[in-house]
Amino acid sequence: MTDDGRVKGETRDERLTRNWNELLQELRVAQTGVQILTAFLLTVPFTERFEDLSDGQELVYLAVLSGSVAATALLVAPVAMHRALFRQGQRPWLVRAAHRCASVGLAALAITVSGVLWLVFDVVIGPTWAWWAFAASALLFGSLWIALPLLNHRARSRVS
Repeated sequence: MTDDGRVKGETRDERLTRNWNELLQELRVAQTGVQILTAFLLTVPFTERFEDLSDGQELVYLAVLSGSVAATALLVAPVAMHRALFRQGQRPWLVRAAHRCASVGLAALAITVSGVLWLVFDVVIGPTWAWWAFAASALLFGSLWIALPLLNHRARSRVS
């Protein structure tokens, strides 16, 4: 494999197919998690303790529910786009659009999970710890999903 992720001797169509298949594998993992999170969030208003939430907590709940639905839409969109464009020769566009949807969907998922953590901490032990939990969660996602890959990219760039 070359530094730009291409396999030697691979045609453009073969690369697009490989990229599409790799993206689908990644989306399978993310889709499952975000769908479970969304399903859980949809049940929360029907629990007894939901009535105990303050107005601010209810707004945060609605924000994280909306974020979860948005993440679900973005992470499932590549499948729907593929189905709509099946056998129409749109693979290059589809791979680019699916990559963008997946990237934005993962960002929405990270923000949503951090928001859910904020809400749980706020309900259980109060706002100060909720903000610490939110910050720690956001830092964890940012470190693993953004900083670590960037560090790897920079290290590889210096070697070549």
